[in-house]
Amino acid sequence: MDKSLSATKANFGTLPVFLTAISTILGAVMFLRFGFAVGSVGFAGTLLIIIIGHLVTIPTAMALAEIATNQKVEGGGEYFIISRSFGVNIGAAIGIALYLSQAISVAFYVIAFAEAFEAIKPWVESELGYILYDNRLFSIPAMIGLIWLMVSRGADLGMKALYVVVTILAISLVLFFLGNTEYAEVFDASQLFKGSDSGYGFFFVFAIIFPAFTGMTAGVGLSGDLRDPKKAIPVGTLSATIIGMIIYVFIAYKLASSASPQDLLNDQLVMSRIALWGPIIPIGLAAATISSALGSFMVAPRTLQAIGGDKVFPNRFLNHWVSRGSHKSNEPRNATILTSIIAFVFVLMGDVNAVAEIISMFFMVTYGSLCLISFLQHFAADPAYRPSFKSKWYLSLLGAVMCVYLMFKINTPYAFAAILVMIGLYFYISSKSDSKKGMASIFQGVIYQLSRTLQVFLQKADKAKSEEDWRPAVLCLSKDSFERYGALDLMKWISHRYGFGTYIHFEKAFFSKESKAAAEDKLQKLIHIASASKSNIFLETIISPSNTAAIVQAIQQPGISGKPNNMMLFEYKKGEKEWLGHILDNYSVLKAAHYDLCILASSDRGFGFHKDIHIWIQKEDYENASLMILLSYIILGHSDWKHGEIKIYATFPKEHLAREQEQLIKLTSSGRLPISAKNIRVIAVEEDMDRKQLINGYSMDADLTLIGFHEGNIKKENNLDVFSGYEEIGNILFVNTFTSKFIK
Repeated sequence: MDKSLSATKANFGTLPVFLTAISTILGAVMFLRFGFAVGSVGFAGTLLIIIIGHLVTIPTAMALAEIATNQKVEGGGEYFIISRSFGVNIGAAIGIALYLSQAISVAFYVIAFAEAFEAIKPWVESELGYILYDNRLFSIPAMIGLIWLMVSRGADLGMKALYVVVTILAISLVLFFLGNTEYAEVFDASQLFKGSDSGYGFFFVFAIIFPAFTGMTAGVGLSGDLRDPKKAIPVGTLSATIIGMIIYVFIAYKLASSASPQDLLNDQLVMSRIALWGPIIPIGLAAATISSALGSFMVAPRTLQAIGGDKVFPNRFLNHWVSRGSHKSNEPRNATILTSIIAFVFVLMGDVNAVAEIISMFFMVTYGSLCLISFLQHFAADPAYRPSFKSKWYLSLLGAVMCVYLMFKINTPYAFAAILVMIGLYFYISSKSDSKKGMASIFQGVIYQLSRTLQVFLQKADKAKSEEDWRPAVLCLSKDSFERYGALDLMKWISHRYGFGTYIHFEKAFFSKESKAAAEDKLQKLIHIASASKSNIFLETIISPSNTAAIVQAIQQPGISGKPNNMMLFEYKKGEKEWLGHILDNYSVLKAAHYDLCILASSDRGFGFHKDIHIWIQKEDYENASLMILLSYIILGHSDWKHGEIKIYATFPKEHLAREQEQLIKLTSSGRLPISAKNIRVIAVEEDMDRKQLINGYSMDADLTLIGFHEGNIKKENNLDVFSGYEEIGNILFVNTFTSKFIK
């Protein structure tokens, strides 16, 4: 924030927040369109509009009060709150849209102010002979007067004027409620809840009336001029919202009981017929619109000043110019000049009714964002989020959902336009800004809590273990993460959809500041690699001077799915047997952990063209068959293997060939595996036949070959020989299952 924003402020209390909000709530729409609403949908329908409208405004006011009491609120109002919660990039995107809405709102209220002179047009025509066709005769001088007031005197005089116009507004309402009509004397109260056949749809009327309720956050824009924002914003905003809602209910009743539906529909100043003194209504309309215009005129420049203070705009001079305030009270003079130009342009256009809906859209986006922040913060459980006022998560969620729903109900094209503009602003600002903070931090907090809750639930879930429900939860420990990517690729394929994977880089060293820094650096490199390959692997590092200690430490890692890990994957380069020896030396450790064991022997060919997966089965390790078939099916599910196929080669004595082939075909067909009968081949073997030579011959062109091994192979004196002799083929995955797998 620019240091100018910390200059001496106006030190307003709670009352200016309340008056700014209530004068915007009880504004032009109340005087000009509320009678139309009651005449169109009846008292019951209008009551429903008030209730639905406040399902947005009350949760928003509570969310705003909550967020405002969690942090030191400075200048910029809603922009400051959003940017400090969502990040400057997102806050600026919403803030610019909010600022434009506020600036254009000034023009909207000034044009509505000119409507108040409709009452004197007949008198001017009859007495002075002038026909006043164009209301800009009133709106342009009013706009010039407002500009002079704000540029020359600033918020202090603007607030004094606000006291005057709010007093007039209060008097006009009192005289309206004291008024009586002939219709009221014969009115039958049973008609209140009867429907209306005006022909106007409910949401058409809602779209016209809803802007009347959207002023409750207007006072928040004075945040930089408040003595105690944490008190003034919640009290002022919530009280204005609730009092405004109550007043609107009484206004709806008074209109329904004092004028016929026809009069309500056809006379936009019907309130003057009902009031004790008719002229007070045009005067009140003028006061309400001027007060709303004043409120918007005080808030909009402060929003722009705060945006400039955060150096959001790509031009340094523009940031400095709009953020500069007056020396004494930090009045945003430059931002006020720019706001004046924007507002004046729209006043000259003469009609911003079409723009009014877009204004509402941007306000709704702002309100929805505030509710969403509050909702997410309830679940993020951030220790730094300690508001002294707390809303309820379900109210905030209701407010966010209602904002989106009503945006599309009011005007679907405008809703899409508002959202697209917001997205465009966000990406543009992000591309120009040095700040990289977006929605990540708050969503990360939510994800952390959700992940924890789900993992605890899954761990506690009383679910029977079943061989049929098996899915791989794989731990991979590798020393050579950056020499060969075979293990990373294999983990990526296994973890793509059906399985879960944790890849651990083993940094062989004593734990120290230097080794910790080196491990963290390598972890970041792995995360970058995994991100580039769109991998779903969870990555970690282990520092240990001992191979055995590293393996023991790895197998005790918790499962990322909430369930225990069930498989260990190692990788070594063919011909380099040192690491393979360490793996086999610790086989008893893996057995104690009840882990299936897979060892990837990497070749210079890698995984070739990702086309052919060969599975080799023999009688001695038949228990490994189901695991090898399931792993092949899971790997084939990744898009890298979209053109791949599985071929099964089984070696059995000649007398068992027909029976074994039939069983394999039955296994794959009943298990709905993508293995055709023609890809299942049973090969007769003799006692003196070299099986490795057979595999080398048949799988020479395979991209991945799966071969089973069992505990008996490991306990042999020359156990490394089990994994050698396959120089003719590419990558091999040696598989040893600890628990049987059932393919249903």
